[in-house]
Amino acid sequence: MRSFAEYGNARIQQVQYLSSFPGQESSLRWEGKKFDELPIAHIKATYNNTHIHVTDSAGQYMARTSCGTEGFKNVKKSTPIAAQTAGISAAAKAQAKGVRFVRVLLKGLGPGRQSAVKGLTMGGLKVVSITDNTPVPHNGCRPRKARRI
Repeated sequence: MRSFAEYGNARIQQVQYLSSFPGQESSLRWEGKKFDELPIAHIKATYNNTHIHVTDSAGQYMARTSCGTEGFKNVKKSTPIAAQTAGISAAAKAQAKGVRFVRVLLKGLGPGRQSAVKGLTMGGLKVVSITDNTPVPHNGCRPRKARRI
C-alpha cells in the first residue's frame, strides 16, 4: 500500500506549472510582440476626474486624454459616462498610431475605473491584461476627515 506522501509526490509530478500571468518566458504573442513589448494604457481614476495615458513598453507617450479634455466640466468629469468617452477617445488616438493590443494599469478608486477600460474596448483596442496598481498605505499618513452629510 502507498503512503500519502507517495500519492502527493506522484500528483505533483503530473501537474505542469502554468503561469496565469504571461512574462518574458511566455510563448504567447500578440501580432508578433511579446507580453512585455505591448503598449500600456495607464488609467488614473481619481474622485474628480479620470486620466488615460497610452505609452509604449518603454514608457514613451503615444496618446493622452482625460474627462476634462473631452468637454466635461466640474462634477460631470467624475461620472462613468465621462470616463467611457475618454476611453473611446484614447483608443481612437492610439489606433491612429498603430496600436491594437494593450495592457491596462489601473490606479485609484474613482467612479470611472471600470468605465475607462470599457471605453478602450469599445474604441477598438483589445485588452490583454488588467493590473491594479492602486497605492495602499500601510498605516502611513493620517487620512483626511470623513464627510458629514
